[in-house]
Amino acid sequence: MTLPADPTIPELREALAPLVADNAAFDGWKAAARDMAADTLGVDRDVALLALPDAATMIDAWFAYIDREMAAALPPEKLGPMKVREKITALVETRLDLLAAHRETLRRALAILAMPQNVANGAKLGWRAADAMWRAAGDTATDYNHYTKRAMLGAVYAATMTVFLDDESEGQADTRAFLARRIAGIMAFEKAKGQFLARTSHRPSLSRFIGRLRYPAI
Repeated sequence: MTLPADPTIPELREALAPLVADNAAFDGWKAAARDMAADTLGVDRDVALLALPDAATMIDAWFAYIDREMAAALPPEKLGPMKVREKITALVETRLDLLAAHRETLRRALAILAMPQNVANGAKLGWRAADAMWRAAGDTATDYNHYTKRAMLGAVYAATMTVFLDDESEGQADTRAFLARRIAGIMAFEKAKGQFLARTSHRPSLSRFIGRLRYPAI
């Protein structure tokens, strides 16, 4: 990314993120990694500190960078002809490809996010990744399906990352096979859920009945 003459803090954070990640494999998610990234961009180190004050912010910015790169690699016109299962698989595998050269950086990031004080932030970032993938896949659900889809994909993605970190197979073949099995499980669940809802959609609803007792139609 080429920085404008007078970048905003978000623009600076976006530009620094991948460079910090490159250095974090060796220096950890620490000031040294940020300072080296700032030097590479020709940015004052104190200004870089304002953009990325701590490890959690650095990791957040890097994960956001991965989200953007994933979306750029798989634009709507490329995903459009695919089935939902193919879209989700392609999106997760694209993330694996983006992370393949940065496994030590990812390992260090996940270790930090696993600390008690960072667990909530780690969950937020996992949810954001799942949401980015479903949105890229064209999902527009706003009911409870919005949440169940993201929760399931988030769990699958987290499990896949665990396998990925120690995968020595060529082209991460073991990780891709693991992912395929987990996504097959999601699709089977969604199909079963759809069939169940179709069978029960015309049955009397106790909650609607009680609601009508409380708020009768005028």
